Amino acid sequence: MSKVLDSVRVLEIGGLGPGPFCAMHLADLGADVISVVRQVENTGPTGVLLNRGKRSVFADLKSESGKKLVLALVEQADVLIEGMRPGVMERLGLGPEECMRINPRLVYGRMTGWGQTGPLAPRAGHDNNYASVAGALWGCSPADARPVSSFATLGDIGGGALYLMTGLLAGIVQARESGKGCVVDAAIVDGAAHMLNLSLSARERGAVADVRGQSMYDSSPFYETYVCADGHYITIGAIEPQFYALLLQMLGLEGDADFATPQHDRAAWPRRRARLQSIFLQQPRAHWQSVFEPSDVCFGAVLSPLEASRHPHMQARGVYGEQGGVLQAAPAPRFDGSAYETPAACAAGAHTGEILAALERGAALWR
Repeated sequence: MSKVLDSVRVLEIGGLGPGPFCAMHLADLGADVISVVRQVENTGPTGVLLNRGKRSVFADLKSESGKKLVLALVEQADVLIEGMRPGVMERLGLGPEECMRINPRLVYGRMTGWGQTGPLAPRAGHDNNYASVAGALWGCSPADARPVSSFATLGDIGGGALYLMTGLLAGIVQARESGKGCVVDAAIVDGAAHMLNLSLSARERGAVADVRGQSMYDSSPFYETYVCADGHYITIGAIEPQFYALLLQMLGLEGDADFATPQHDRAAWPRRRARLQSIFLQQPRAHWQSVFEPSDVCFGAVLSPLEASRHPHMQARGVYGEQGGVLQAAPAPRFDGSAYETPAACAAGAHTGEILAALERGAALWR
């Protein structure tokens, strides 16, 4: 079965986190991805999983042979992805100017935390730093707890890799129409801030406050995480009146004095939350799953990735699987109702001999 990005060629200058994830995502959807990586003993937190669907070659970009390889690949590539600090690729002689001189149609993707410009641009950072400065970490906890970033998902992936991919695909469309490529400056702080527009829209309507613990999403009893008798957690998201009414009905709380006033009576929220806490503590998580999952209450059990892989809904959709004992999620999204087969992963540098031999012979480097 052909894939939507079968015609796209991606050169990845291997790094950590969001860049490799973006390249993997493109490979999941059919792109021909060649990853050029340094030969080091420790691959860091990225691991082999993010190499799925790619070919990988070792090269030292500071050497003439490494530079020659990259420029040979650039000549026929649609996309280049790099995640160096600003100025590093230019110092290597592999910046946008040099690469786009060889291939004017190239879409040159730059993945950073702080962006190519601004006071923090040259500084180091990680997911939680970028998310916090962007304003995205501020609401990630109850008001009386410290904000906690879910590792990599909020900044690196949500604000970074997925925005880079959006920019690359938009750049490819433009390049194929005009013959002219572009440079995509994908900064995690930009993407993480852009993701806030939904909550900023809620703020405009008064649903989200500028003070933590004073909005529906971080203080109401009907949009909350509750602990169960077995120490596991569940989430309730009964925001709309019909779902809230159903929640009360299923818990036998219709007409209860604590729930007599309207849903958005903020003065009643603390005691209502306490009542719901005491109710959910009476039974284990599995009990509440059996009660609420068949309903429209807007309910979800808090599952680990391994537990999620065993959930009937996730199994029915084939969301998770294993390769070589490694748990991983299948490609997404789906096209025409079908999921793509999960590509196999390769070890770093696994295709070094093959690609260097093709370069030496003057053979095609891309499929």
